Amino acid sequence: MSRMLRLCPPLLIAAFALSGAPASAQNDPALAATLQSMIGSFQGHVSFYAHDLATGKTVAIDADQPVPTASVIKLGILYEALEQIRAGRVHFDDRIAVRREDQVAGAGVLLFLDTPTTITFKDALTLMIALSDNAAANLSMDHVGIKNVDDRLASLGMKNTWLYKKISQPAEGPMPADQKEFGLGKTTAREMAGLTERLVTCNLGPAPAVAASAAGIPTDQALCAAALHMLEVQFYRDGIPRYLEGADAPKVITAIANKTGSLNKVRNDVGAVFTKQGTIVLSEFTRDNADTSWTADNQAEVLMARLARAVVAAWAPGS
Repeated sequence: MSRMLRLCPPLLIAAFALSGAPASAQNDPALAATLQSMIGSFQGHVSFYAHDLATGKTVAIDADQPVPTASVIKLGILYEALEQIRAGRVHFDDRIAVRREDQVAGAGVLLFLDTPTTITFKDALTLMIALSDNAAANLSMDHVGIKNVDDRLASLGMKNTWLYKKISQPAEGPMPADQKEFGLGKTTAREMAGLTERLVTCNLGPAPAVAASAAGIPTDQALCAAALHMLEVQFYRDGIPRYLEGADAPKVITAIANKTGSLNKVRNDVGAVFTKQGTIVLSEFTRDNADTSWTADNQAEVLMARLARAVVAAWAPGS
């Protein structure tokens, strides 16, 4: 596994500066054709969206098709957490109880701890993103509210993005008819790219009534820096980061921040590649995959990595 890049505060400042105001979107048909040829032999379905924030170039392949999120929906929980912290409704240092019944199966480490115990809300968010910890995700949902997450996503214009339920728990209350099809959540490649852009550019909602300086609430820049750090130290590196970090990585890349999501027939990865020339947002979703193996060389993992490398090579050339 490649060594992870570390995003220090100066790099964060540079990342925000390079992101700037998004340029006008302009489709890149030549790159789209290249990516389509790479996808052609894949045994499954691919939805893809990429946006170069510096130049405005975009590539969209089936980008508006609703797809299962798997753990990528945890980005929505993280975003709602930032907004509630801004408003003074919750705080990073809130104490969260972890009980035996909270220890759901799957990714993460809370499953293995002695209970009862407590962690901070920031710990829960960090575990949810960096290790995709399912128990931490459920605890975070309890703390901010699933309905609040969905209401927030809708307020951002994300018409096809939903968090349906807690992980490894049955859906509660009336559910949309397509919940059984998508499971934990649904989105589109384009919409999830848009949410990622908000985190990357620190484009949060309107300023809350509570002033950060007066109430001891972190500034927007501090909140975004914390969120990006969680994404930058994310453990699973076989998708977007695979060919873009380590000793052989293109020298133009300064950091990568991403969030994965996986099920037997699903492999997803959404994130931002920070380069010396600007920031590239990548949103990759695969579904109905023939290869359901849980190895680094899963066909979808390798394809997502190759697509990410091709986009960076085209939009941020340089060794």
